[in-house]
Amino acid sequence: MAEQQGEDGSMTLAEVAARSRRLLIDWLGRNGYPIASSSIADPFDICTTFLELTSRMMTQPRKIVNAHVALWKDYLDLWQSTTARLLGEPYQPGTSRTEPDPRFIDDAWEDSDIFNFIKHSYLLTSRWLLRTIRGVDGVNPATLQHADYYTRQFVNALSPSNFALTNPEVIRATFETRGENLINGFKNLLTDLDWASAAFGLGGPGKPFLLGRNVAATPGKVINRTEMMEIIQYEPLTPSVHRRPLLLVPPWINKFYLFDLRPENSWIRFALEQGHTVFAISWVNPNEWLASRSFEDYVLRGIVAALDSIETVTGENRINAVGYCIGGTLLATALAYLAARGDERIASASLLATMLDFSMPGELGITIDEAAIACLEEKSAQRGYLDGPDIAILYNMLRESDLIWTFTVNTYLLGKDPFPFDFLYWNADTTRLPHALHSYYLRNFYQHNRLLERGGISIAGERIDLKKVKIPTYFLATREDHIAPWKSVYAGMRLLGGTPQFTLADCGHVTGVINPPAANTYQHWVNAKTPVNPDEWLGSAHRERGSWWLHWNAWLTKQSDAETVPARMPGGGLAVLGDAPGSYVRDGA
Repeated sequence: MAEQQGEDGSMTLAEVAARSRRLLIDWLGRNGYPIASSSIADPFDICTTFLELTSRMMTQPRKIVNAHVALWKDYLDLWQSTTARLLGEPYQPGTSRTEPDPRFIDDAWEDSDIFNFIKHSYLLTSRWLLRTIRGVDGVNPATLQHADYYTRQFVNALSPSNFALTNPEVIRATFETRGENLINGFKNLLTDLDWASAAFGLGGPGKPFLLGRNVAATPGKVINRTEMMEIIQYEPLTPSVHRRPLLLVPPWINKFYLFDLRPENSWIRFALEQGHTVFAISWVNPNEWLASRSFEDYVLRGIVAALDSIETVTGENRINAVGYCIGGTLLATALAYLAARGDERIASASLLATMLDFSMPGELGITIDEAAIACLEEKSAQRGYLDGPDIAILYNMLRESDLIWTFTVNTYLLGKDPFPFDFLYWNADTTRLPHALHSYYLRNFYQHNRLLERGGISIAGERIDLKKVKIPTYFLATREDHIAPWKSVYAGMRLLGGTPQFTLADCGHVTGVINPPAANTYQHWVNAKTPVNPDEWLGSAHRERGSWWLHWNAWLTKQSDAETVPARMPGGGLAVLGDAPGSYVRDGA
């Protein structure tokens, strides 16, 4: 009976929510606001998520009562602790034994009775809320994951560290500078709003990085340019080079120079120093004129066209290719297309932080469900492309504490200038996505996982079958990757037909990949065997200190023809069109 009443109650709530949404949309339309239905009121369908969760909670009254009793007991413990502190008596409640939290590293959060109470009441309530949601039985796992994600966004946004009047460090800075910190923070905010930077002003005026000077500065030439891309050939750094050239395929969602930041962490410079002739694709930053450019176009007019250019310049019909993130997914698709046509120009492929099996996308899958995809499609259809900031916000929300709130406090409340960090500068340099491309990719890869199926997608009439890819492959994953979870990368590795080498690096999606040997930081795990279970792989893997780059280069050298040739200067049979990093990379979003 209670379960039936709960379901009836949730249906009533759902009807009220749906009718309210329709009334709001109707009112906006009658008052001259041309806003389509999916982009207003609840674009990510959060309401439905929490209505389903509420309907299940209403059928479990005992759990609700127990949760509230537990919350009351924890608060009673906290009040007793605070009273004891005020009276100078030692008292350590259970709520004080919390793991380190970077938001509360200032001494005042522990030393001050007031701020100690604020901190612990927030932590107590936020953790209780998340624990209660995770404890609801009978909820669809996907719905529970959505509810947990959105609740985490909510509680992290309300952290007392994010507000001037409840952050002791901000209050102290305000007194010490007589409010200069808030004035400087407001100036930073106005600058960032003026420049509308997706990463909160990291690419605005007066910043310390300049393309071609201290980032993306490795010498090279643009040797071909199409409406889709520029192809850059870099000047050699050794008198002789490996016969097989090396092609870098970056993701179209970011600019290519992640692999050529400062000279000391440039992967491109490292590859040149190892004797490789390096080519890189620099994708165009598309506008409405390229709205119809499809995933197929990026395969044929991107990777395949690049192979043609490299063969013209070097005379070589066998190359090694490297793809990162979505660029790796594109490369793997191109490999299957080439295999179906009997084209053997790519001799080996290195796929870095690349998913091929999208059944375990991690938290990123939460932000691109059906409701989110429909919303993004609607926005991109209006202009012919999806703007860079729209995508940047989704990615930043996966690491909201680090990428949003820490930056907000330091820049807008403490009035500090952003630390000149090349990774963040690159992250702020967002790109647009063609409507047809991003819609096809989200639906066929993330939503339906059709790359997993033999013939699930087709390129120029060729049905894509990853098992036909028989060349040597090197897969790199990173342990803390929130975009391409390492176990998902591992599952995708097993879809190919060749002999793979899987390597697991420390850190995350970007810093785990860009880890030069000279830095001597982090570690990586290697294992020649590839059992079905990734945990079994890790259990028998060998841990090595330092960068994975040297291990990758040793692997690539084994796969390549041992013959060397005199170093190749850029151009060859094609006219040089300009200096690296080219013109396409300079087009801001």
